[in-house]
This record gives sequence, structure tokens and C-alpha cells, in this order.
Amino acid sequence: MDVYIVIPAHNEEENISKTLQSLADQTLVPKKIMVVNDHSTDATQQLINSFSSQYSFIDSIEIQSKAVHEPGSKVIQAFNKGLEKLDDKYDVICKFDADLIFPENYLESICKIFRNNPACGMAGGFCYIEKNGDWVLENLTNKDHIRGALKAYRKECFTAIRGLKNEMGWDTVDELSAQYNGWQICTDPSLHVRHLKPTGKIYTKASKYKQGEAFYRLRYGFLLTLIATLKLSVRKSSCRYFIDSMKGYFRAKNTKTPFMVSEEEGAFIRKLRWKNIKQKIG
Repeated sequence: MDVYIVIPAHNEEENISKTLQSLADQTLVPKKIMVVNDHSTDATQQLINSFSSQYSFIDSIEIQSKAVHEPGSKVIQAFNKGLEKLDDKYDVICKFDADLIFPENYLESICKIFRNNPACGMAGGFCYIEKNGDWVLENLTNKDHIRGALKAYRKECFTAIRGLKNEMGWDTVDELSAQYNGWQICTDPSLHVRHLKPTGKIYTKASKYKQGEAFYRLRYGFLLTLIATLKLSVRKSSCRYFIDSMKGYFRAKNTKTPFMVSEEEGAFIRKLRWKNIKQKIG
């Protein structure tokens, strides 16, 4: 299978070399890697250039988006810019972060999942972060969810969901949309990917209401939003997160913020979420 990878990068001089080297060393070498250098002010581009000179399948573009890091919008804007530079002759398209170290069999294993299961539309491993010298499973991990840092899509699934939304919550709506269109989400717990920067560390204070807003825009409704927010707050050990997220939900509701999904998709999402909840507590 031909694998294309798009990597948004912003001031990643500490990590980008490790990410690119781990991808260059894969047992299944990717057909193309496009790194999107988004407004970096450090040595990110120089490091990318050094890899491009060594590996013909690695290329890059530079863009100048606004410097503020907003959940969802900035990274997907960069991803889409990179996607525009690629042709569509791929079997699998990946959106990877620039702070990951992949095991050498990662892409081969992902493609094996796709080949063995024609209904699988998205596949991924699990992120591990360093704590006190050990690599431990990142606490935002779910066995039925692929982290936004390492998304891999079968081409037909990516087409069916009409690409990635330039919004907070994109890495939830993509999976829900995939399932709405009949595709399965597949994870492989044996694929341990080292995540060098904890999720959300560089988000701005202005984005603190975005999670609750995203739940509203996904048509979760109050009760599902409450449950999801409580769950995330416990994982993050943050009462403030719960308060801000619920505030974001009600702000979006009161201002009639546009939804990201149709009424039909919203009904499907709520039904799917309740089914998953019942399975976990049953």
C-alpha cells in the first residue's frame, strides 16, 4: 500500500529530527512525506531540509499562519495546505504530529490492519509519554479512539468523511463521521508511539472554552456533554477544566453557534455514544 504522510510543524527543532528519522527507518517506507513548516522561528526548516537532501520522499512547504496556537484550527489548516501539495495516488493518508517517535514496524502494521479488514477506515497505535524516566500510556487514551497525533485513513474513508474539519473536535468528528459512513475504527495496543510533548501544553488561555463548544457543535446534548466533560476532567485532574468546558457548552448554546454535523449525524452520534457508555458500564 502507498502511504502518504502530512506533518504540521511549528517550532519543532527539538523533536522533528527524531520523528523524521523514525519514519525514514520504517520497514515499510512511506511513499511521500510532506512537512508543513507553519511560522517556525527556530531551526525547524533547516532540520527538515537536511532530511529532504537525504531522502527523496521527504519534502516540505512553509506557510505563515497566525502565531497563536488554537486547538484544531491551526494544525488542520497546516495539514490541508500540505495535502494540497500532494497528488491523490495514495492508499493511506496520515496526519502525524512532529513530536512522535514511531516503532520501525508502525506503517507496516497499520497497512496490515487495512489489508486484513476491508471495513477498517482508520487505524492507529497508542501514544506513550515519559514520566520519571519511564514511558507510560498517555492518560487520554481509549481503545476505541485514535489520538489526533497519529491518524491514518484509508483513502476511501478519508473521501467519505470529506477530509478533516478545521475546528476544535476534528479528531472526534472524523471518527464519528467514519462510523456514520459505515467504516470501523481500529487500534493496535502493541504499537507504542513515543509522544514527546504532552497534549495541550501549548494551547492558549483563550481556547479554554473550546472543548465544551465542540461538544455542543457535535450535537452531544447536555447530558452527554456532562458525562464526557466529567470523564476528561478526571483524567486531567482538573476541576477548572470541567467548569470551563461546561461554560463553553452553554456559551455556544446561548449564541446559537453553528453545528459541525447535520441533525441526522447528530442523532447517530448520540445513539453511538450512549451505546458505548452502556457497554462500558454493563
